[in-house]
Amino acid sequence: MSRLRALEGTFDLAIIGGGIIGAGIARDAARRGLSVALLEKADYGSGTTAGSTRLIHGGLRYLEMLDFALVRMDLRERETLLRIARHLVHPLRFVLPFYASSLFHRLKMRAGLALYDWLSYDKSLPGREYFSAGQLAELEPGLRREGLQGGAAYYDAQVDSPERLTLENVLDARAHGAVTLNYAEVTGAIVEGGRLAGLRVRDVLEGVEREVRARIVVNASGPWFDRVAARLGPHPRRLVRTTKGVHLACDPVNHNAFAMFSPLDGRLFFVIPWLGYSWVGTTDTDFEDDPSLARATAEDIGYLLESAAHYFPALRSGRIHWTNAGVRALVMKPGSASSVSRRHRIRADRPGLISVLGGKITGYRAIAEQVTDLACRMLRHRRRSDTAEAPLPGARESFGAGYLDSVYGCRAAEVRALAAQNPELARPLHPEYPEIAAQVVFSVREEQCLRVEDFMLRRSLLGFRPDQGLRAVEAVADWMGRELGWSPAQRAAEVEAYRRRAREVTP
Repeated sequence: MSRLRALEGTFDLAIIGGGIIGAGIARDAARRGLSVALLEKADYGSGTTAGSTRLIHGGLRYLEMLDFALVRMDLRERETLLRIARHLVHPLRFVLPFYASSLFHRLKMRAGLALYDWLSYDKSLPGREYFSAGQLAELEPGLRREGLQGGAAYYDAQVDSPERLTLENVLDARAHGAVTLNYAEVTGAIVEGGRLAGLRVRDVLEGVEREVRARIVVNASGPWFDRVAARLGPHPRRLVRTTKGVHLACDPVNHNAFAMFSPLDGRLFFVIPWLGYSWVGTTDTDFEDDPSLARATAEDIGYLLESAAHYFPALRSGRIHWTNAGVRALVMKPGSASSVSRRHRIRADRPGLISVLGGKITGYRAIAEQVTDLACRMLRHRRRSDTAEAPLPGARESFGAGYLDSVYGCRAAEVRALAAQNPELARPLHPEYPEIAAQVVFSVREEQCLRVEDFMLRRSLLGFRPDQGLRAVEAVADWMGRELGWSPAQRAAEVEAYRRRAREVTP
């Protein structure tokens, strides 16, 4: 039976794009009682969301752009996510080291941190701190000492898996009646009387097509926005500027997160502790090609490594395990890529269509609320958002401190219950990893996992191991094949597809 049969009838909202913003809109709208269809041409969170720096932050550097409203919104949303996604979002201390800095620069940074604290007046995190050169050298032995004058620290937050944050929004949307489909590509539009009345959709895995009717279509396709908009009707000019960001997963050299300025061009970049790595990023360069083709180039890697090794010399002799690349969607403006605001824009300048431009992961929930508010006004539907108070599924009850809890929160109990039913499911997928077979079965049955890559990179943390989980890929394919009825050829193709992807991101 085709998965697209779930699209029968007329929906209040048909949302194009299953990244963090589209998933957030689906959750908000479904919780308000609207009928929702969410359509993602690949897997949930597999695009810009997966290519992010994995931070939940106000954006200290946006103060220099005088974008106080954006910083305040994101600082408020940071606090919200620390509450509603407490199993996925955690506090993180950032250090700003001072090297041969002028008194003016140090005073400017102090003023910026004071303003950052003031704008987060309702925060639960600690305030700013200051260190002497000796204190900072003791705190971070791997930090270059030559020219070190001391440093300052502030707190933001980190999400180990923004992919799972996206998925939890999808799961909550489904629990409130939304139809959500990954691997469902929008190929065209239904226009009636000059109004957008629906979409044509193709199942990427099965090849079948059908129409879905909707009172309102939301284009939340991120860096694919202009390509999607052209399929919906006349689209004379580009509205989104797409820029590539690259990250490196390196041998660990730091204990705290560091925000520093590249000695090559003065851009701010980060060296962050993440899953046992030093996570180095990001670049910010214009990218005109299909966002799915973005990869780290030798030039990208060289830039980041040279910038980071200036502060942490051990990175020169360490290993880069793998790279990560994603494409941002920014509201179209001239100037250097780094100078363009991350502020989003919501447009409703065509009957039956709402367009979402730009945005950051941190502010996704607030953006989704604004989009759904607009949709509700258009539909004359009166119900307020509750997504700032309602915990995501994994945070609804208490949970432990084990590995499964860090991935699923309180939903880890469901995975453990599945493993208790069958001793085979309780076994590790490989002796070197904590992941167990029950996670694979659970992901297929409960989390719309349809491909090996989905499990490795977006249902688990397996794909982020130093070897990208390759020692377990055969076992993952075996369990998924049993659940999904794969032929031997399909199973082999899935394994090879993941191995090919792993080769592409290995420098």
